[in-house]
Amino acid sequence: MGYRQDLWEIAASRNGVVTVAEAEDAGVPAVEVRKLAARGALRAYGQGVYTHRDVPTTPLTEPTIAVALAGEEAFLHRESVLDLFGIGRFNPPKVRVGTRRRVRRALPGWMELENRSDVPDEDITAYEGIPATTVRRALDDMRDRMPPDRWDGMVDEALRRDLIDEHDATDRKTVQP
Repeated sequence: MGYRQDLWEIAASRNGVVTVAEAEDAGVPAVEVRKLAARGALRAYGQGVYTHRDVPTTPLTEPTIAVALAGEEAFLHRESVLDLFGIGRFNPPKVRVGTRRRVRRALPGWMELENRSDVPDEDITAYEGIPATTVRRALDDMRDRMPPDRWDGMVDEALRRDLIDEHDATDRKTVQP
């Protein structure tokens, strides 16, 4: 099996995305990754992040790229997490990525990076291989950013879809006067 196939297997399991670090872990030297990109097999996004042209893109490809570009300890947060599940119908103009460390690199305009040192480990999980805050945490983060009735609707939808439990839903419902 060749390097191109090795990278295809990584990308197929990661929403079409492969990083140089993942390639090296699989035994593909970084120089070979760059050669395949130069030959058109991979599309470069910067900072060692690529998509494999033979793997179809999905709605999860862009969030996967965004988290990879932000680097270690990065995760989706706020409406980007809710958008993964179609909760609230946000269609955000930017992919929101949080991180607990400083990131000193140029990032594309379609993503927004925010320092989130306030997010504890227990509020971070992964959905479809994408590091993200839990749906419960994403709902909490959005509570003061939208009208109460719309927020209550999102809590109800998350509960119906088993993304939060009954206790989480009860704790998060807006108290009506």
